[in-house]
Amino acid sequence: MTTRVLDTGTDKLLGSVTDGVATLTLNNPTKRNALGDEMTPALRRMLLETETDPDVRVLVLTGAEGAFCAGGDIGGMGDTLAGGKTPNTDDMISRLREAQNTASLRLYEYSKPTIAALPGAAAGAGMSIALACDLRITGESGFLYPAFGAIGLSGDFGGSWLLSHYIGPARAKEVYFTNHRILPDDGLALGLFNRVVADEELENETQALAQQIADFAPMALRYMKENHNRARSTDLRTAMNMEADRMIRTLLSEDHKEGARAFMEKRKPDFKGQ
Repeated sequence: MTTRVLDTGTDKLLGSVTDGVATLTLNNPTKRNALGDEMTPALRRMLLETETDPDVRVLVLTGAEGAFCAGGDIGGMGDTLAGGKTPNTDDMISRLREAQNTASLRLYEYSKPTIAALPGAAAGAGMSIALACDLRITGESGFLYPAFGAIGLSGDFGGSWLLSHYIGPARAKEVYFTNHRILPDDGLALGLFNRVVADEELENETQALAQQIADFAPMALRYMKENHNRARSTDLRTAMNMEADRMIRTLLSEDHKEGARAFMEKRKPDFKGQ
């Protein structure tokens, strides 16, 4: 096992790559890992860097010291969106749209599999970011919590769209309208959590799942994600047409040839991403 530390430019975001798995850890525990002026730009940049890093095949996003992410820092949110100036509605909307596009949307469209690992609360925009990942694994102390209604806000970072797609609009509206906290067992039953594990096993279980995925062919994984994301917004004919395109491209890849050889030789394939 080899580990490479990533330079995120701030101690508010920790990063490393181990055997094809990049882990980004939100690290602002005194504020339950709330997004802020240092963490958020670093996260945006590291999402770009890890996506283009050939050593990275899977991304894990987690939080430090018993929390995933509390969402925006309420104390400084308005000033941040105002850019340190007198609040201007249009400018603030523009800044928020950019923040959303470079975090939640980038995670959702990230070309490699992503896993959110929840050691505790994923609240507000933190819930939205967790939902933007492909898979979610939580410790027994983890939960999803919209939080917006409690402070008179409507919600951002794509949470309403994502939650509606996962559990249906009526249930998603109820969660938001009542500020309902989705605990591990409920989230597992709703399909929001892929796995629930003991708190002390979260890191190891997440790494094992990420490593299992990282051992497969990168091109095949990328096209699988494309296919499933596309399935949510297109018709069956279009989805099958694109499946055929992606299937042939993987069929002609060097990784498929290696996979076929390994199958015949009864050994584990060594995929190179070609």
